[in-house]
Amino acid sequence: MGHRLSRIYTRTGDDGSTGLGDGARVRKDAPRVEAIGAVDELNSVIGFLLTHALPPEIRAALTDIQHELFDLGGELSVPGRGALTDAHATRLEKLLDTFNRDLPPLKEFVLPGGSPAAAACHVARAVCRRAERCLVRLAQAEKINPAALKYLNRLSDLLFVMARVLNTEAGIGDVLWQPGKTTDTP
Repeated sequence: MGHRLSRIYTRTGDDGSTGLGDGARVRKDAPRVEAIGAVDELNSVIGFLLTHALPPEIRAALTDIQHELFDLGGELSVPGRGALTDAHATRLEKLLDTFNRDLPPLKEFVLPGGSPAAAACHVARAVCRRAERCLVRLAQAEKINPAALKYLNRLSDLLFVMARVLNTEAGIGDVLWQPGKTTDTP
């Protein structure tokens, strides 16, 4: 592959528009561009998560996910293109089953936090949910690949389970939500 980015700035976006992969120009606040940006942000947050000490199986899964998210960004940048399939979501489901197998069952909601790696994983989960909402919004205006929506839905679940695994590995239990709980301060 040749040099794809020989010049970083082009000045073509100075008017508030950006180019899609098919050559079309659209506003930078268009639903498709919002979705592309949310997926890019998710990939960046996962990159930050990967700077933490992680078990090898989580590191490998997250690295694969980064590549798939880049594929998804490419898919979104060319309307009508499909990169993800149902098999991608099925792979995430298998990872979910594997990582969740040894975790205790939940009876309450879990508060985000714990170890630094788990907290970063919760941030990635929340950003993933935002990317999913952006895709839902885009799907109201344009046809999108339904496998992409399914993928992000499974990914947010996987990131939640990974956060629980990371806390378990760090010797930190789940912090469960206690409705109405407040701490009195003097």
